[in-house]
Amino acid sequence: MTVEELFDGAAAALAAEADLERGRMFGSDALKVGGKVFALCSRGAVVVKVPAARVEELVSTGEGEPFDPGHGRVMREWVAVRPVDAAACEAVLREAHAFVAGRTRPDA
Repeated sequence: MTVEELFDGAAAALAAEADLERGRMFGSDALKVGGKVFALCSRGAVVVKVPAARVEELVSTGEGEPFDPGHGRVMREWVAVRPVDAAACEAVLREAHAFVAGRTRPDA
């Protein structure tokens, strides 16, 4: 299964129970909550927005790579991961969704 197929399947599973919008970012398919992008599928990886400490953890364990959208500047709270299966992809999308959804609430 390709990363794109994993991303689409995980997005469908998440959409069944969460406020989710589809969009585009950097020319790639993206997922949004509250108008804010929290994940996209780009260059054979799932790119998610998570806390900077989590980015550092994923990079240090080799599970992820810092995300550079192509302008030579790594985005601080974004990490590119290559999930091994549907469960791993869904888990990372849920983590990113929770992080961004928490930041988009008026009381957050």
